[in-house]
Amino acid sequence: MTQTLRPLDIDATTLDAKPLAPPSAEPLSGAIEVRSRVEFTNEERTVISGVWESDLGTSRWEFLTRGEIIHIVSGAMTVQRDGEEPVELTAGSAAFFPIGWTGIWTVTEVVRKFYVVYK
Repeated sequence: MTQTLRPLDIDATTLDAKPLAPPSAEPLSGAIEVRSRVEFTNEERTVISGVWESDLGTSRWEFLTRGEIIHIVSGAMTVQRDGEEPVELTAGSAAFFPIGWTGIWTVTEVVRKFYVVYK
């Protein structure tokens, strides 16, 4: 069966809310609330996909054991890989964070993304 998803149509109240914290990321600008829901995972849990939403804030991300592919469906954020220039992501942007990527994410407008994590 093919599973479909419309990330913008998901009511934020149906997402699980929690503070951003390790091992996902280290908040740098104080507490940051995130909301998410896993929509797909394979049996081995080497591929996980879903919807994630974040309030404003700056955090440090280290993709040491997993990678992530994202598609921003609303909002805006800036990502800056260590040693590189910042890149702005807005609705319609996609980005790849390969295993080994380390850097800073700054959410400047509440962001909602569709993500695929792989191990």
